[in-house]
Amino acid sequence: MQDLAEIQARFEAAGYITEHGLALAVGLADELRRPLLIEGEAGVGKTAVAKAMADAFGRVLIRLQCYEGLDINSAVYEWNYQRQLMTIKLYENEHHSPQEVQHEIFSEEYLLKRPLLRAICMSEAPVLLIDEIDRADEEFEAYLLEVLSDYQISVPELGTITAISKPCVILTSNATRELSDALRRRCLYYYLPFPSYEKELRIVTIRVPEVSRKLACQVVSFVQSLRTQDLRKKPGIAETLDWTAALLGLRISSLDDDAEKVAQSLMCLLKTRQDQMAADAETVQRLIAQSVAAADASAQ
Repeated sequence: MQDLAEIQARFEAAGYITEHGLALAVGLADELRRPLLIEGEAGVGKTAVAKAMADAFGRVLIRLQCYEGLDINSAVYEWNYQRQLMTIKLYENEHHSPQEVQHEIFSEEYLLKRPLLRAICMSEAPVLLIDEIDRADEEFEAYLLEVLSDYQISVPELGTITAISKPCVILTSNATRELSDALRRRCLYYYLPFPSYEKELRIVTIRVPEVSRKLACQVVSFVQSLRTQDLRKKPGIAETLDWTAALLGLRISSLDDDAEKVAQSLMCLLKTRQDQMAADAETVQRLIAQSVAAADASAQ
């Protein structure tokens, strides 16, 4: 397995700050070719792990976005019916037996490879991201378990297609439903929490290099405190970065520069009417004061 410090350095070069535990999970998943299931609240950077892994290791990223009703046609394969119909019409005036036509139109040339089939057909192992597996239904989860067990897919007209190289599989879940024990046993597991103050500060300063250290500290302190409030949707890392960029665009150098502008810019963090109402003027002012004071204290 690759050295953990090297994995962390590669991820950081790809723009993703990772702690020791996650680097170990990624390294083991790559070494053992076992799927890695990453759970955590929305916005903590689960999807970005797969993207960073692909960049860090120089691999192709293949993404399957899960949703209720996801079926084999969307996830695995389907036949190119339009091309098949065109071929049948072209063969109508030629002397071909039905068996010959069938053999032609059900060849791999007419097969549309969706994410799962594409992933096992690549000569070099890609990173396969199965995003939000908890949104798919249990029937699809059972099918996926079969694929991940043998890394092969059966196409009735062609037979069984076995993986040329095993992809490195990352599954993410927001825990909107409980996943089966069978799937969990198949996977390595890592829970990704919201980042610590120090980690989020590093993310902000790397991803938004033009921000001053003072404003970055204030922003991160504010967001960290905001997450402790009773919110329907806690702001994630992407919201922190959006808010930082918005503040720079508004020419805000400190959160106490212009209270009205800062309050209006909270649309970058608070994404429901309920949460915006919960963050009243008094609460916002209190969090701003705490954040400014915390940043000043850390600068001393």
